[in-house]
Amino acid sequence: MSGNQTAPPVSTIDPYEYLQIIQNSDGTIKRLYEIPSTPAAPDHNGSSPVITKDVTLNPNHNTWVRIFLPRQALDNTSTNNSVGNTKLPLIVYYHGGGFILLSADSTMNHDFCFNMALQLSAVVVSVEYRLAPEHRLPAAYHDSVEALHWIKCTHEKLLRDFADYSNCFLMGSSAGGNIAYHAGLRASTAVGDFEPLKIKGLILHHPFFGGSKRTESELRLVNAPVLPLCSTDLMWKLALPIGVDRDHDYCNPTVGGGFDHFDQIKELGWWVLVTGCDGDPLIDRQMELVEMLKKKGVKVEAQFNEGDYHGVELMDATKANALFVFLRHFLEKCC
Repeated sequence: MSGNQTAPPVSTIDPYEYLQIIQNSDGTIKRLYEIPSTPAAPDHNGSSPVITKDVTLNPNHNTWVRIFLPRQALDNTSTNNSVGNTKLPLIVYYHGGGFILLSADSTMNHDFCFNMALQLSAVVVSVEYRLAPEHRLPAAYHDSVEALHWIKCTHEKLLRDFADYSNCFLMGSSAGGNIAYHAGLRASTAVGDFEPLKIKGLILHHPFFGGSKRTESELRLVNAPVLPLCSTDLMWKLALPIGVDRDHDYCNPTVGGGFDHFDQIKELGWWVLVTGCDGDPLIDRQMELVEMLKKKGVKVEAQFNEGDYHGVELMDATKANALFVFLRHFLEKCC
């Protein structure tokens, strides 16, 4: 190597230790860390400002949804003696965890959705989808779309009475942002199948994408304390279909110029919001996605903050509140 060349950064982190997992001989993983969880609180007569309720989605897949409804909606109904005078925006939310970790009832995800429902005055439906590697992609995508069909058909009163089905957004954080993206692509090709559900836009919060060729931000943040590069490589190895690389379209949305489905999203007039930060190794991927969507003629809004780290709003309530203020304006603009 010549004197003016610099060796690429070297990972110094063990991804299995970082993620607290052990690979089993049958291809499954043992998750070592017991992640704190929060139970639902469906008591309509309680004091919590948000009512939460778990409802089974598909018993064969052990999937379910957690509904978050601001209590004020119930109070308004009691005062007015009628239901649904002003229904609330509906946000279908997919949690993060690299497709292999976490749950809709993980405390960090529960608290995020709880506060989002409260701050945005929205009904939030958080989806419990199947995890890899026990259920590799596209299983999570199938579950995400199945949740939309369930919402369309359910007689669950918390949704039917209080959610505005004509004002729906698909949102996800990290891997959930990837899922929201792919769920949106699938839904855009068959919007009639989801009526009366009408999707207005996608909210991709620090979305999890990748690719075979390293980006500048991935190399710069190879040993980032949150989401080091070795951990994302392992997550993709465990989540993608066996035998494909990180340029598969599940992972790399810009490969080959992207999907043809963007024409439908453009014609439907959906907005796509992408948020991120320059302390996240994935920021270059996220910015590439924004530029590709703009070239496709899709209505895009982006917010990339200085500093911070991947998924910061799930860990820092002050940052989350700032995000919710931004999201409120975005939802109003999409109406």
